[in-house]
Amino acid sequence: MNELKAMRTFLKVVDAGSFVAASRELDLAPAVVPRVIAELEEGLGARLLTRTTRRLALTDVGARYLERVRSIVDSVDEANDLVRHSQSTPDGEVRVAASPEFATHQIARRMPRFHAAFPKVTVKVTSQGPVRTVLPDHDISIIIKQSPLDGDFVARRLARSEVIGCATPAYLDRHGRPTHPSQLVNHRILTPPFQGAITFSRRRDDDCGEECVTVTPPASLLHSMSCDLHRVGALAGQGIAGLASYTIEDALLDRRLEQVLPSWHVADLSIWACMPTRRHVPAITRAFMEFLLDEFGGAERDSWIA
Repeated sequence: MNELKAMRTFLKVVDAGSFVAASRELDLAPAVVPRVIAELEEGLGARLLTRTTRRLALTDVGARYLERVRSIVDSVDEANDLVRHSQSTPDGEVRVAASPEFATHQIARRMPRFHAAFPKVTVKVTSQGPVRTVLPDHDISIIIKQSPLDGDFVARRLARSEVIGCATPAYLDRHGRPTHPSQLVNHRILTPPFQGAITFSRRRDDDCGEECVTVTPPASLLHSMSCDLHRVGALAGQGIAGLASYTIEDALLDRRLEQVLPSWHVADLSIWACMPTRRHVPAITRAFMEFLLDEFGGAERDSWIA
């Protein structure tokens, strides 16, 4: 018995829901699939499936076996794909979903390095708004969120980013540099719609005073879901904006923007590159995923303000 072939047949039976359906998908005679499963069970000395006139059901041991077998087959397929794809230069199109801010400030400026290595690959980026889950019609979805990821997909962390307050030095010269979150009530604030109270925590290396402070900022001068609009507003001197560090790294470095309340922390974001599945991933998708991992490094700390 070819054990790997038997494992693949077992997976197909479970996924298809019947011997007949599995036979059709595997292009085998109807009698072959039940015989393969019977030989597999005999070799293992355990029943994996219970059969009735209407349906198949996994036994307890069959369910545990299924989980391990799926992992084994996926690993074998991944290894085979790696060898096959290493023999050719990736070409074609890779479809990437990302928020407009991440696409603009991080992906776009890195593309020359990717295309220098893979000149035949076209990167098609969809950036219509925040990406909250994996999009099945895209090869890679870049998800940015505070809460843990939840879903049946492959996820690799690219980086962490901190939400920080920032304003132009000229604005802070005129209106003062707050040293405590409570002083924000005296400032012009740029926030998304429906922004309520904000909780600040004092950084661990600063052990004086209170641990956490919750502040309700004044009404925003500029309400928008566009982070880039708040970024431009802050650069124009309209007030203090709370922005992800990956959108303002350059502005902080050349001192067009200055971090506000650096001793206080607001929120962390995790940035993930996600794929719908790890099975039969095209070479161009693997190439772009590895490029992202190399570029961002998956650091535990925010490298944009390090």
